[in-house]
Amino acid sequence: MTSPLPPIAFERHPARRGIAWLREAAVMLAAARLRWLLLLLAYYAIQWVAAFVPAVGPLVMMIGRPVFTVGFLAAAWTQQRGGVPQIRHLFRGFRTDLRALLPIGVVLVAGTIFAVLATALVDGGALLDLISAGGRPDEAIVASPRVEAAMLFGIVCALPTLLAVWFAPALVVFQDCGARRALATSFRAAMANWRPLAVYGLLLFFYGAVLPGMAIAVIAVVAPSEAALYVIALFIGIPYYLMFSAVQAISDYVAYRDIFHPGEGAPPQRPEPGTP
Repeated sequence: MTSPLPPIAFERHPARRGIAWLREAAVMLAAARLRWLLLLLAYYAIQWVAAFVPAVGPLVMMIGRPVFTVGFLAAAWTQQRGGVPQIRHLFRGFRTDLRALLPIGVVLVAGTIFAVLATALVDGGALLDLISAGGRPDEAIVASPRVEAAMLFGIVCALPTLLAVWFAPALVVFQDCGARRALATSFRAAMANWRPLAVYGLLLFFYGAVLPGMAIAVIAVVAPSEAALYVIALFIGIPYYLMFSAVQAISDYVAYRDIFHPGEGAPPQRPEPGTP
């Protein structure tokens, strides 16, 4: 009978570390901006192609999300050692432990579905009807207090899954964890670091929703027409969200290193994730 594996050690950080994760990620992006944006665009292109396969395509992409996450981790790992992110890094996860990564994707899908279905307990299924109907939602329905409360309740229900999945791909590829151990360790580490995680989440919300919303409101005031508003928002918004998404992707690696390998700087040299 094999003895259970010892728990993986991790650091508990103060709230201010949530700011540092995004700051360091922004520095890494600035050092290789074009490379990261090309990597991100390649990933979005794959998502776009998958979207042409109704239902199955988006589902496969969601299950495969941890596999592609390994690609971004590999790119950040390479950059930290003096290399540059490359599009080939995006597929590094397919050369690692797919038997561990794919179940993590299944957990992500199951947790997301549960959270969406749970919103019906709050609004009687109004949000589900909006999602299933597709197209442009009715602003009056979206702004109703019950639907807003349902959205918040859905986020709360999804949070345990998101915390369990957050570090799981990194734990699989860097620490040879199986899916169950990776998910459990990620959840414990995230809960232990709820303070920096809360700061990190609030900053993502500010830069991903509040700040763009304020910018659109200002542009709407000065734009001469609705068409001009659309064009200005498009040319400003797309580059901004690409940069924001790149920083968020890099920060996953930064946060993992900070929590599971504190004070080490660059880890010892080893093959890139997924290489034999």
